[in-house]
Amino acid sequence: MQRILIVRFTSLGDVLLTTPLVRAIKTLYPHIIIDFCVLDTLMQVVEHNPYINNIVLYTKADDKQQGIQEQIKNANYDLILDLQNNLRSSRLLSPFRSKVKRFGKYSIRKWMLVNFKINLLKNPPPISQRYAQVIPELSLDKKGLDLFLPDNVTPSLTPGFQYIGFCPGSKHYTKMWPYDYYTELGEILFLHKYKVVLFGGRSDKGICDLIATHLPDAINLCNDDQLYETAANMKQCRAVICNDSGLMHVASAVGVPLISIFGSTVTEFGFAPYNAKAYVMQVDHLECRPCTHIGRDTCPKKDFQCMLKLTPATIFQQLNHLLVS
Repeated sequence: MQRILIVRFTSLGDVLLTTPLVRAIKTLYPHIIIDFCVLDTLMQVVEHNPYINNIVLYTKADDKQQGIQEQIKNANYDLILDLQNNLRSSRLLSPFRSKVKRFGKYSIRKWMLVNFKINLLKNPPPISQRYAQVIPELSLDKKGLDLFLPDNVTPSLTPGFQYIGFCPGSKHYTKMWPYDYYTELGEILFLHKYKVVLFGGRSDKGICDLIATHLPDAINLCNDDQLYETAANMKQCRAVICNDSGLMHVASAVGVPLISIFGSTVTEFGFAPYNAKAYVMQVDHLECRPCTHIGRDTCPKKDFQCMLKLTPATIFQQLNHLLVS
């Protein structure tokens, strides 16, 4: 076997979660050429990864996909790993069926847990390990995720301060710890001589700006999806407080201790911080959890207990444990 293509278009966290597999393949088979097919807007996630030889850019506008299919055909891959495993990736890879291996998505088990609270996902392997199962002889090391930054990226934060990062955004309302809780936690942190730094991308601008109006001393570094800038500044933080989101995995990848707050989703789905110094905060034994496997726009029960029970005082107490552990 000489050449492998890994396909994972989206999203930020999911692409980062493939990196232990990439590293393991290159370690076991140093001679193999590894190419990676990713959405063009996420190229930075893998662009400087030394274990990846070439990047195949996927564009959502390319509905017919002939250009990428021709590129895949000409590369003559020995094996294609479909870690996206959806209709779009199946359509793209349909001419190469004999070479494709796909990871198991546990779709029925997730559906049973969300809709009937029948848990067939007890003690499941993390997603990174499930990605690796597509190559049976492969075993992952004990390291975490990889995000390689170019040498010319430098943080804008001034050294010498006790920074705590907040990542308050998410694509879905039910995965977002309330903004007023972030604000209250920020006020507690200020009293204890910490500096709060707000992180987010283009879609997080509203929530970061809102928190910044209530925490005028916070440093708002929300940007236009500048991943390297965000990661470089995260590395200056003593810890990061975040939702179950892509930036949670960015914090993991750059080695920053973190507290991740899970609301409508649960760790059984496999997306907890991987091999990182982290605490996952969630309300156990809440009958309505999980109400979704990806997130919802509203709380079905209208009381949002999965988040509201995780008070700022509770998170601050856990942060203290994290910083001294």
